[in-house]
Amino acid sequence: MDSRDAPDWKFKERDVLVLRELSRDPQLSSRDLARLLDEKYDIDVSHVTVSESIRGMREEGVFREAIIPNEEYFYFALFEFKFNPEHFEAGWRPAMTFIRDSPNTLFYFLSDGEYQWKSVMMFTSRDAQSKWIHEFYKDHGAVVDNLRNSVVTNVLKFRTDPEILASLHNGDEA
Repeated sequence: MDSRDAPDWKFKERDVLVLRELSRDPQLSSRDLARLLDEKYDIDVSHVTVSESIRGMREEGVFREAIIPNEEYFYFALFEFKFNPEHFEAGWRPAMTFIRDSPNTLFYFLSDGEYQWKSVMMFTSRDAQSKWIHEFYKDHGAVVDNLRNSVVTNVLKFRTDPEILASLHNGDEA
């Protein structure tokens, strides 16, 4: 499945509850999840069914699994890239690929409004961040009109709240 394809998944109440519990504690086993479904939500289901549901959602792309180190290990930055229209056609793809494929890129996106690419980046030091910017400009400076770099000084929240996942369920039975 291409990461840009929307998942084709019809959520059961059980699926949403499993995702919510996993967002609280990603280390829960399918046995633990089956027990929680029974104790907290009065849903009696086997750990095998829970495991199959998780596997199906993973394969369909309902959620992504990523290793994200504790924010204390890295310096984070928000980069915003504005492009020089004169060199855009010839240089946009290599610049985009460089950013996307950089090991420092946590996630990368386009925003509406003024057409810009943005990325949340992770670096081991401010010096490493400066070197990345230097290499980027050296290789792709002609296509970049402006790179805005905002240092993230305090990460105050770094997780998905389980409550937001409740909106995925449309009322089907578990």
